[in-house]
Amino acid sequence: MDDKLPLFAEEFHIAEEVRQALYGDRPVVALETALVTHGLPFPQNLEVAREMEAIVREEGAVPATVALADGRVHVGVSSALLERLAKADGAYKVSLNNLGIVLARGALG
Repeated sequence: MDDKLPLFAEEFHIAEEVRQALYGDRPVVALETALVTHGLPFPQNLEVAREMEAIVREEGAVPATVALADGRVHVGVSSALLERLAKADGAYKVSLNNLGIVLARGALG
């Protein structure tokens, strides 16, 4: 295994596409999910999130949408998790102030 990147704790899920891009020194763009969980109503929130990921891809980078779910930090979310976030009622808006509690509760954020 290439040792450019540290081993990630089990609390982190790095999507395979993101991991490969990082190992391959390809550009990765982090996208937050506040727009999905708090910015727009469903289904516009999901449409905009998918469009943002598509634009990143069109520009030659790999999107790494970041979210908290099921007690893990997800860097690069699946389509199913993105839809789950878009439909969720009560997802947290996460900051350093509540990061630990959201992870401990296994909540969405």
